[in-house]
Amino acid sequence: MPSDTPQPSFVLVRPQMGENIGAAARAMWNFGLDRMRIVAPRDGWPNQKAVAMASGAGRLLDEALLAPDLPGALEDCTFVFATTARPRELTKPVYTPEAAMRLAAEKIKSGEKVAVLFGPERAGLENEDIAKANAIISVPVNPDFASLNLGQCVLLTAYEWRRQAEDVPEVVTDLGKSDWATGKDVEALVNHYEDRLDEAGFFFPPDKAPSMKVVFRNMFSRMPLTRADVQMLHGVMRQMVRWKEKDS
Repeated sequence: MPSDTPQPSFVLVRPQMGENIGAAARAMWNFGLDRMRIVAPRDGWPNQKAVAMASGAGRLLDEALLAPDLPGALEDCTFVFATTARPRELTKPVYTPEAAMRLAAEKIKSGEKVAVLFGPERAGLENEDIAKANAIISVPVNPDFASLNLGQCVLLTAYEWRRQAEDVPEVVTDLGKSDWATGKDVEALVNHYEDRLDEAGFFFPPDKAPSMKVVFRNMFSRMPLTRADVQMLHGVMRQMVRWKEKDS
C-alpha cells in the first residue's frame, strides 16, 4: 500500500519505454514519493524492463494506478501541474519546480489532492494534456537543449518536493565521534600555545607582544574547532617541545 504521507501524485502520460518508467519510480522513491499513476503506457503493463530499472522501487510499479486516459488518472485531483519546457499558446501561470512544489505543499496541507503530469519521452505533453492542468512547471534549462529525460524530470521535481515537505538544513557539519570545542577548551589551547611560544621567544619585540597575542587569539576564534581538533593541537605542541628538549 502507498504510504500515508501527504504528497502529490506523479502521473506519467503515455510513457514509451519501460526503462524510463522504472527510472521515474526509482527517482520518486529516492525522495519518499510513492504515488505513481500511469496513463496508457505504449508497451503495455506490467513491463519487465520497468521492474528491472526500478531497482528496489518496484513496489511503486506494483501499486501504480493504471488509467486508460488522462481524465481517468485525474478524476480525484483538485489541482494539476503540467511539466513542459516548450512555450505554449495556452495562458497559464508558469512555476519553477521549487515554486510549484511549495504551492503543492500548501495545497496538500489544506486538504487538496495535487497531481504533476509528465509527458512521453519523444515530444512531451500535448496541448490537450496541458489544457487539463491548472499550472505549468518549467525547468530553467539550456534553451539550446531543453529536452529532459523522463526520469530526470521526475527526479528534479521530486527533489524540490522533498525540500518543501521536509525541514532540510542547507549546511550540515558531520562531527564524527567528536563535539564542538567549548570556550574553555579553546582558552586552554591558546594558553598552552602562548606559554610555549613565549618560552621560545616568538612574541618579539616585547612592545609588540600584546598586539601579536591578540592576533594569535583572534586566529583561533575564527576556527570552528572540535574537541578532537583541540586534543590534536595540544599533542602537536607537546611533541614539538619534547623533540626540542631531546635535541638539546
